[in-house]
Amino acid sequence: MIPRFDTIRIQALLLLQDSAPLRTRDFRAPLARHFELTDEEINAEYPSGNGNIFSDRISWALSYLFIAGLVEKPQRGVYRITQKGREMLKSSTAEQINQYISDIVQARSVDRPATTAGKKKSADEETTVPPAQSAQELLENSYEKIKRSVYAEILTTILGKKPAEFEKLVVKLLQAKGYGGEVKDSGTVTRQTNDGGIDGMIREDVLGFNRISIQAKRYAPQHNVGREEVQRFVGAVAATPSKKGVFITTSGYSRGAADYVRNLNGNPTIILIDGAQMAQYIYDYGLGMQTEKLLEIKKMDMDFWDLMEDGD
Repeated sequence: MIPRFDTIRIQALLLLQDSAPLRTRDFRAPLARHFELTDEEINAEYPSGNGNIFSDRISWALSYLFIAGLVEKPQRGVYRITQKGREMLKSSTAEQINQYISDIVQARSVDRPATTAGKKKSADEETTVPPAQSAQELLENSYEKIKRSVYAEILTTILGKKPAEFEKLVVKLLQAKGYGGEVKDSGTVTRQTNDGGIDGMIREDVLGFNRISIQAKRYAPQHNVGREEVQRFVGAVAATPSKKGVFITTSGYSRGAADYVRNLNGNPTIILIDGAQMAQYIYDYGLGMQTEKLLEIKKMDMDFWDLMEDGD
């Protein structure tokens, strides 16, 4: 598991204690070894795509150490432990160091009255709890919570519509994802009285040689699609020229249904999309969505600030 940035900053300080000054990127390998991270964890990105999680936590850890005066920057992008940093490693526990850093950050906050870092608090004063996440992570988590809330709203709204409307929606979704290309009127919904187990189709070429068959089931969350329903759809798809199908539901699939499709080995080719995936696709492709607000987030350009001389 990728360590929290408050855990990283203690180990980064220990690393600097026994080494020459290090650049930010020089911390990655030794810290990854210390925390026994896998390649997947080292290379993990934020869901929004806004950077590498491990590198971001290292950057925040170093920033807090610098603010607290435990490290200094002899040159741009290079960190060196200070005498204060060495003293704290000798005399303080990791918890005490993190509390000291939190006190410093709190004292410098423009939103709170300044206090003396390290000052003993009275019983009536609020205890400062070191933040468990960096500002970037708090932003990312808030963003994910908003998306999950919209996903739930999408599914609730769909369940309130008629099944026929859901079938039309599914066709539009696949078209939004690029299926059908530039073929005019590529998506169609079949007649409910004679659909042969197929609710709609996407033509991938003008003459219709290649088609994607669609089955859409608007079920309540607790009503999973079973193997029998999937098997009937597979039979209908197997009779089509292209032998390709997508089964989409607002709920999920039983283990038997998922195993059955997996064992088909592409003959025919069947893709199962559950409610959670569908809601995410609708959100990501902007189908029936509108942008409520755009936020511009800025961060410090340290190349600019590092050109200035530090004060005493």
